Amino acid sequence: MAVALGVKKMTVHEFRNLEFAENDRHWYELLDGELVKKKAPTPAHQRVARKLTLALDAFISQNNLGELFFAPVDVFLDDTNSPQPDLVFVATANEAIVTDNGIEGVPQLVVEIISPTSVVRDRFTKKDLYERFGVKEYWIVDPSNQEIEIYTLNNERYELLSAASVLEGELKSAVPDDLVLDVKTLF
Repeated sequence: MAVALGVKKMTVHEFRNLEFAENDRHWYELLDGELVKKKAPTPAHQRVARKLTLALDAFISQNNLGELFFAPVDVFLDDTNSPQPDLVFVATANEAIVTDNGIEGVPQLVVEIISPTSVVRDRFTKKDLYERFGVKEYWIVDPSNQEIEIYTLNNERYELLSAASVLEGELKSAVPDDLVLDVKTLF
Protein backbone atom coordinates (compact mmCIF):
# COMPACT_ATOMS: atom_id res chain seq x y z
CA MET A 1 0.00 0.00 0.00
CA ALA A 2 1.44 3.36 -1.07
CA VAL A 3 1.34 6.22 1.36
CA ALA A 4 1.05 9.73 -0.02
CA LEU A 5 3.41 12.11 1.68
CA GLY A 6 2.37 15.73 1.94
CA VAL A 7 4.95 18.34 1.21
CA LYS A 8 4.75 21.26 3.59
CA LYS A 9 4.44 24.48 1.68
CA MET A 10 6.38 27.45 2.96
CA THR A 11 4.46 30.62 3.77
CA VAL A 12 5.46 34.15 2.86
CA HIS A 13 6.00 34.82 6.57
CA GLU A 14 8.46 31.89 6.80
CA PHE A 15 10.10 32.97 3.54
CA ARG A 16 10.65 36.51 4.80
CA ASN A 17 12.27 35.20 7.97
CA LEU A 18 14.82 32.99 6.18
CA GLU A 19 18.43 33.98 6.53
CA PHE A 20 20.89 33.37 3.73
CA ALA A 21 24.68 33.41 3.85
CA GLU A 22 26.19 36.81 3.12
CA ASN A 23 28.23 35.37 0.25
CA ASP A 24 25.14 33.75 -1.37
CA ARG A 25 24.89 35.31 -4.85
CA HIS A 26 21.48 33.83 -5.62
CA TRP A 27 18.03 35.37 -5.54
CA TYR A 28 15.09 33.52 -4.06
CA GLU A 29 11.39 33.66 -4.67
CA LEU A 30 8.41 31.75 -3.35
CA LEU A 31 6.15 30.12 -5.94
CA ASP A 32 3.13 28.20 -4.67
CA GLY A 33 4.89 27.61 -1.36
CA GLU A 34 8.12 26.30 -2.90
CA LEU A 35 11.42 28.11 -2.49
CA VAL A 36 13.00 28.77 -5.90
CA LYS A 37 16.69 29.64 -6.18
CA LYS A 38 17.73 31.86 -9.09
CA LYS A 39 21.18 32.75 -10.38
CA ALA A 40 22.24 36.35 -10.73
CA PRO A 41 21.30 37.77 -14.14
CA THR A 42 23.75 37.59 -17.03
CA PRO A 43 25.12 40.72 -18.73
CA ALA A 44 22.75 40.13 -21.71
CA HIS A 45 19.85 39.95 -19.28
CA GLN A 46 21.02 43.15 -17.57
CA ARG A 47 21.39 45.01 -20.88
CA VAL A 48 17.86 44.33 -22.01
CA ALA A 49 16.52 44.97 -18.48
CA ARG A 50 18.25 48.37 -18.42
CA LYS A 51 16.98 49.41 -21.86
CA LEU A 52 13.47 48.22 -21.11
CA THR A 53 13.48 49.97 -17.73
CA LEU A 54 14.57 53.26 -19.28
CA ALA A 55 11.96 53.07 -22.06
CA LEU A 56 9.10 52.05 -19.76
CA ASP A 57 10.04 54.47 -16.99
CA ALA A 58 10.22 57.40 -19.43
CA PHE A 59 6.74 56.62 -20.80
CA ILE A 60 5.23 56.01 -17.35
CA SER A 61 6.78 59.19 -15.89
CA GLN A 62 5.90 61.44 -18.85
CA ASN A 63 2.28 60.34 -18.66
CA ASN A 64 2.11 60.29 -14.83
CA LEU A 65 0.77 56.72 -14.88
CA GLY A 66 2.34 55.22 -11.77
CA GLU A 67 5.61 53.65 -10.79
CA LEU A 68 8.01 51.09 -12.27
CA PHE A 69 10.07 48.77 -10.06
CA PHE A 70 12.90 46.41 -11.00
CA ALA A 71 14.41 43.28 -9.47
CA PRO A 72 14.97 42.44 -6.83
CA VAL A 73 11.57 43.42 -5.44
CA ASP A 74 9.17 41.13 -3.62
CA VAL A 75 5.64 40.93 -4.97
CA PHE A 76 3.39 39.40 -2.31
CA LEU A 77 0.38 37.86 -4.06
CA ASP A 78 -0.88 35.71 -1.18
CA ASP A 79 0.40 33.62 1.75
CA THR A 80 2.43 31.23 -0.45
CA ASN A 81 3.50 33.36 -3.42
CA SER A 82 6.21 35.99 -3.51
CA PRO A 83 7.77 36.11 -6.98
CA GLN A 84 10.56 38.51 -7.90
CA PRO A 85 9.79 39.70 -11.44
CA ASP A 86 12.38 41.58 -13.44
CA LEU A 87 10.08 44.61 -13.86
CA VAL A 88 6.79 45.53 -12.18
CA PHE A 89 4.44 48.39 -13.02
CA VAL A 90 1.98 49.67 -10.41
CA ALA A 91 -0.58 52.21 -11.64
CA THR A 92 -1.24 55.37 -9.64
CA ALA A 93 -4.76 54.16 -8.81
CA ASN A 94 -3.24 51.07 -7.21
CA GLU A 95 -0.28 52.74 -5.43
CA ALA A 96 -1.48 51.61 -1.97
CA ILE A 97 -0.07 48.14 -2.70
CA VAL A 98 3.46 49.59 -2.63
CA THR A 99 4.69 49.34 0.97
CA ASP A 100 8.00 49.37 2.80
CA ASN A 101 7.98 45.54 2.56
CA GLY A 102 7.53 45.37 -1.22
CA ILE A 103 4.50 45.18 -3.45
CA GLU A 104 1.66 43.70 -1.43
CA GLY A 105 -1.00 42.90 -4.00
CA VAL A 106 -1.48 42.48 -7.71
CA PRO A 107 0.41 44.88 -10.00
CA GLN A 108 -0.91 45.84 -13.45
CA LEU A 109 2.14 44.64 -15.40
CA VAL A 110 4.88 42.10 -14.77
CA VAL A 111 7.90 41.54 -17.04
CA GLU A 112 10.09 38.43 -16.90
CA ILE A 113 13.34 38.21 -18.87
CA ILE A 114 13.99 34.55 -19.53
CA SER A 115 17.31 32.79 -19.32
CA PRO A 116 18.23 29.23 -20.31
CA THR A 117 17.54 28.09 -16.74
CA SER A 118 14.21 29.93 -16.36
CA VAL A 119 12.39 29.14 -19.62
CA VAL A 120 9.90 26.66 -18.14
CA ARG A 121 9.39 28.68 -14.97
CA ASP A 122 8.76 31.97 -16.84
CA ARG A 123 6.77 30.57 -19.78
CA PHE A 124 4.54 28.26 -17.75
CA THR A 125 4.77 28.41 -13.94
CA LYS A 126 4.91 32.18 -13.59
CA LYS A 127 2.61 32.85 -16.53
CA ASP A 128 -0.02 30.63 -14.88
CA LEU A 129 0.62 32.28 -11.50
CA TYR A 130 0.21 35.83 -12.81
CA GLU A 131 -2.85 34.81 -14.81
CA ARG A 132 -4.42 33.17 -11.73
CA PHE A 133 -3.92 36.33 -9.65
CA GLY A 134 -5.20 38.70 -12.34
CA VAL A 135 -2.07 40.58 -13.43
CA LYS A 136 -3.48 42.51 -16.40
CA GLU A 137 -0.44 42.18 -18.63
CA TYR A 138 2.54 39.81 -18.67
CA TRP A 139 5.60 40.28 -20.86
CA ILE A 140 8.07 37.53 -21.68
CA VAL A 141 11.38 38.93 -22.91
CA ASP A 142 13.72 36.48 -24.63
CA PRO A 143 17.25 37.92 -25.03
CA SER A 144 18.55 34.82 -26.86
CA ASN A 145 16.01 35.16 -29.67
CA GLN A 146 15.73 38.94 -29.32
CA GLU A 147 11.96 38.88 -29.04
CA ILE A 148 9.20 39.98 -26.69
CA GLU A 149 5.71 38.57 -26.21
CA ILE A 150 2.94 40.55 -24.51
CA TYR A 151 0.02 38.67 -22.97
CA THR A 152 -3.10 40.47 -21.80
CA LEU A 153 -5.81 39.21 -19.48
CA ASN A 154 -9.13 38.59 -21.21
CA ASN A 155 -11.91 36.75 -19.35
CA GLU A 156 -9.38 35.64 -16.70
CA ARG A 157 -7.10 34.03 -19.34
CA TYR A 158 -3.98 35.35 -21.04
CA GLU A 159 -4.15 36.00 -24.75
CA LEU A 160 -1.22 37.04 -26.92
CA LEU A 161 -1.70 40.76 -27.55
CA SER A 162 1.55 41.55 -29.33
CA ALA A 163 4.83 39.87 -30.21
CA ALA A 164 7.85 41.17 -32.06
CA SER A 165 11.51 40.50 -32.64
CA VAL A 166 14.31 42.80 -33.72
CA LEU A 167 13.35 41.87 -37.30
CA GLU A 168 9.66 42.70 -36.89
CA GLY A 169 9.69 46.07 -35.22
CA GLU A 170 7.07 47.41 -32.84
CA LEU A 171 5.27 46.16 -29.76
CA LYS A 172 1.97 47.55 -28.54
CA SER A 173 0.86 47.38 -24.94
CA ALA A 174 -2.47 47.90 -23.22
CA VAL A 175 -0.75 48.35 -19.83
CA PRO A 176 0.53 51.04 -19.81
CA ASP A 177 -2.09 52.22 -22.29
CA ASP A 178 -0.95 53.28 -25.77
CA LEU A 179 2.69 52.31 -25.20
CA VAL A 180 4.52 51.45 -28.42
CA LEU A 181 8.12 50.18 -28.29
CA ASP A 182 10.59 49.65 -31.10
CA VAL A 183 12.08 46.24 -30.29
CA LYS A 184 15.30 47.05 -32.19
CA THR A 185 16.19 49.62 -29.52
CA LEU A 186 15.91 47.06 -26.69
CA PHE A 187 18.44 44.43 -27.79
